[in-house]
Amino acid sequence: MALKTLMVQPSLCTGCRSCEMACSLGHDGKCSPALSRIRVIRFDSEGRNVPTVCAQCTRPECLSACTEGAIRRDVATGAVLIDEALCKGCRACISACSHSQIGFHPEKGLAFKCDLCGGDPLCARFCPTGALSFVYLDQHLMARRRALLRAPGEAV
Repeated sequence: MALKTLMVQPSLCTGCRSCEMACSLGHDGKCSPALSRIRVIRFDSEGRNVPTVCAQCTRPECLSACTEGAIRRDVATGAVLIDEALCKGCRACISACSHSQIGFHPEKGLAFKCDLCGGDPLCARFCPTGALSFVYLDQHLMARRRALLRAPGEAV
């Protein structure tokens, strides 16, 4: 089964943070960057913004670190999910994530991360510039390979 992945093109990001607002509103009913599962990192000195998202790792360190069995992979979407009913808020998964993509919900006292919105990520749907897209990984890789093999000056 071919899975889709959330792809980021930092060069297209304007730093509008629509992705953060859509994410927090969709998950928590509030427009709050602190509750967003996606983060836009701003590099002021370079004048650029980079959306950062969970890589949905093949061998998730967060899953291995969870002693409560609260983290699992969704077979339908490929997303690594945190079950709020099982999470005890110990933060072991936060420490284990090498990409720093797990947050801690200040009101619930639980860990949270990107769940790919059940297969229709709001961040990608509401990104006005196309910096975020939800695509089949093999199609994305083929397009990148083609771009690398184009002759210099050839139209895209």
